Amino acid sequence: MRKVLSSALHGIAALLAGVTMAVSALAAENAFGPFTFDDTKPDVISLNGEIDAGSALNFRRALQAAPNAKLVTLNSIGGNVQMALLIADDIHQRKLATYIPKDSRCFSSCSYIFLAGIERKADGQLGVHQISSDAPDLVGAQLAISDIIDLLNRFDTPVEVMSVMFKTPPNDMHIFTADEIERYKLNRTGTEQQPTTAAAPVLPSTAPGTGGAPTSTQITAPPSQTPPVTATASTPPTSQETQALVSPIEEFTKRPNRIAIYTGMDLFGDDISSTRVVDAAACALSCLLTKGECKAFTFNADPKIKRGPNCFLKSSAGRADGNSVAFSGRFLSAADADPSAITLGTIDPKSALFDNVDLPGGDLSHFPDRAAKTPLDCRLACIDEAQCVAFTYLKKKKECWLKGFIGTPIFGQDMVSGMKKLQTFSPAKIISLN
Repeated sequence: MRKVLSSALHGIAALLAGVTMAVSALAAENAFGPFTFDDTKPDVISLNGEIDAGSALNFRRALQAAPNAKLVTLNSIGGNVQMALLIADDIHQRKLATYIPKDSRCFSSCSYIFLAGIERKADGQLGVHQISSDAPDLVGAQLAISDIIDLLNRFDTPVEVMSVMFKTPPNDMHIFTADEIERYKLNRTGTEQQPTTAAAPVLPSTAPGTGGAPTSTQITAPPSQTPPVTATASTPPTSQETQALVSPIEEFTKRPNRIAIYTGMDLFGDDISSTRVVDAAACALSCLLTKGECKAFTFNADPKIKRGPNCFLKSSAGRADGNSVAFSGRFLSAADADPSAITLGTIDPKSALFDNVDLPGGDLSHFPDRAAKTPLDCRLACIDEAQCVAFTYLKKKKECWLKGFIGTPIFGQDMVSGMKKLQTFSPAKIISLN
């Protein structure tokens, strides 16, 4: 048994490498400057990195390559103000949603892009400050601020947010707290967006760089490819239209973005299918290929099992159970917190079950457990009973006896006994799928 455990533990590195390679093979990434999307999620464009002088053009290239994009995820320290305003205008005109994932940040000029979203949510950090410029051009700076205010007004940005923005020095950063995000209504669903007019703003042209001072040239943002529709109080959006507005962020946050891997733990039950694969990485890939139907998997690493299924795909994480030859994985979405350690009473089917062994005495009841008809049922019944520390199952009589203490083991023909112990399970690794 120690050899099996050792082999399983050594297999973690191979499992991680295999899953990473499998995920990479599934997703062909398309990059346009700091903007990317992959073929498995063509409705999501991701901004990762600084906004530079070519970012507005690169964003339009990404939009052309991903015409069905509904959502832009943000992870940027900011950058060129003019480019950010042009990107923000495109997002607003196309009615795209914006989202800052957990552990991501959207600072400085990136905040304009976030605020442009028809639907928007900040699970990560949102930070703002004044624009900065190396050129002492007061008039140009005031014009730039005026253009920023005009654009932010089009996005129905609360005046308190703009006040915080312009009061924070350019060498500082105000990161909104969860309380401020709620108070200023920085998160919003698609149905909360006010009707917009068809007029496009006049945006300042700045030299490349972070917060550069505006030049004398003015650039007019291009008109939307889809003419805006003005809603009236008498024509509320239909349920289908409302769903179309609300769904992008909710859909994205429900998608799996990482896997929590456990060793020695079986996710028992809720199987949707089972198959035989070469290793745990292949089992994880089989789960991924179901496109959301599979939420977890367990791989049996026992080398003695030469035939039959060893990969079990599950509709949910089911119930956790101890099994020293098991690798299990649970898929997590952006909405899920990293799982914490759990402590369970377990009767390991590989190391804590004993054939032809009786544990006399210590019965919790004068009668056998009537619901337990098999050794498996008896094992689970003991696990579920807090006072049970062991069990003995009589195969011929099909009787399950739960024990309150462990007697001296003796030979028992056609009996199976098991002893319970407490085990703590923590993820051996959490693998990102991004």
